[in-house]
Amino acid sequence: MKVLRAARVSAVVLAVAACGQPAPPAVTSPAASPAASPATTPVPSAVPIPTVVPSGPFAAVSRLVNEAIAAHRLPGAVIQVGHAGKVVFRQAYGARRLGDEPGLDGSAAPAEPMTDDTIFDLASLSKSLGTTVAFLQLYEKGLVRVDEPIETYFPEFNPGNDPRRAQVTVRMMLTHTSGTGGDLSHQGPWGLTNADKAEGIRRALTAPLEFGPGEGFHYSDLNFIILGALIEKITGESLDNYVQDNVFAPLGLSDTRYLPATKACGPHQVRGTAIVFEGSPSGPCPPGTWSTDLLARVAPTAHDDDTPGINPDFDHLIRGTVHDPTARRMGGTGGSAGVFSTVADIGRYAQALLDRLAGRPSPFPLTQPTAELMATPQQPGHNAGQVPAANVATREAIENHPNATDSLLAPNYPAIAGQELRSFGWDIDTEHSRPRGMVFPVGSFGHTGFTGVSLWIDPGSDTYVAVLANVIHQRGGPPIAKLSGDIATEAARALRLYGN
Repeated sequence: MKVLRAARVSAVVLAVAACGQPAPPAVTSPAASPAASPATTPVPSAVPIPTVVPSGPFAAVSRLVNEAIAAHRLPGAVIQVGHAGKVVFRQAYGARRLGDEPGLDGSAAPAEPMTDDTIFDLASLSKSLGTTVAFLQLYEKGLVRVDEPIETYFPEFNPGNDPRRAQVTVRMMLTHTSGTGGDLSHQGPWGLTNADKAEGIRRALTAPLEFGPGEGFHYSDLNFIILGALIEKITGESLDNYVQDNVFAPLGLSDTRYLPATKACGPHQVRGTAIVFEGSPSGPCPPGTWSTDLLARVAPTAHDDDTPGINPDFDHLIRGTVHDPTARRMGGTGGSAGVFSTVADIGRYAQALLDRLAGRPSPFPLTQPTAELMATPQQPGHNAGQVPAANVATREAIENHPNATDSLLAPNYPAIAGQELRSFGWDIDTEHSRPRGMVFPVGSFGHTGFTGVSLWIDPGSDTYVAVLANVIHQRGGPPIAKLSGDIATEAARALRLYGN
């Protein structure tokens, strides 16, 4: 049986000087007390949950996370900030799994401390990190056109020649302006006892439009389920295989992958569509599979609440199986969700993208002009004046009408009512932009995931802020966007960005 990695609650901090910005003070490691002891079995022995004592320039970030944990808004988190090509802050907080939840083998077990190598379910951040980049690689090769109607690639999207459905383009799906509804219906048994990806794709392609194509931003998982299916149709490969080989591997993301239960290597069961750990592999895992050893580092999300009476996994704690119900019913590899990763890998991804956008040497698997499509507004009707206008509006609002409920956030998201800005696969300025905080400008970009994760990237200051948490581990945990935005503001202040 492989030994579980020692719990590591660490802060990685380096003194940096911002390009064109005043040099921030030297960053020191926050104190953590008591130190975590290494666990020696897949089910950890009693290990005290360390308390991170706020200190140094990023002390305000630690206070925010500590307060959120104390208020039971989340059990734990891992935060990483990158700036000017360096990791300037990394810290794990709280618990990966609470003590009143079952351990990896399903039996009672003490709480597990959060570690900085914890693997998180990225939920909708999968759309940005995996599906979007994979799609744009096909765009670079001329295999797909962004302003082509979806029905060109999937005639079944519009079998009745509906003139409204004929207007829906690939661009609209990449920017959530297609008019499709938010998600699939989860009524009935489809995909619960046996994963059924084909049925999920069929339902996405035939779902009715709820809004006019191109008329506005309406976030929808269906858009990226269809884009994931398009990638599979063009490449002839499963989405998880293509993304692993062509996106994650070139970036050296060793802890980033989809975790379909059908490709698990090691003793396990599949309960409905969920993986159930039964031990470690007895030897090396073959290519194209993943080791059940990883499950010991995966942060549990929530209890499976999908369809009591039909779902064999109902009310069991989800750990190592994608939380998103649609992606789970599709076998864990849909275009809208399914990727798992660590904060270190998210940081590698973000830094490689920043380097590519800046024209520096980078392993990011897109050319600079194509990468710009993820960093600039691309929704129908976009124009060059929208970002400057939004920045003027948000500065004026902060000065004249500050946020009365949260002083670390701007008053309005989006900055200009009715002007919602989306790049291909990423958020720039919409109702979902709170993780930007109030220091990073409109024109920076990012995304969230329902499980409690976010990544915000600012090319202007060469900075990223990654927040990985499992907020839904406790029933009633609030969305991560507000806390992520508060953290982004304090991180930018710690780095003295933009005059702060």
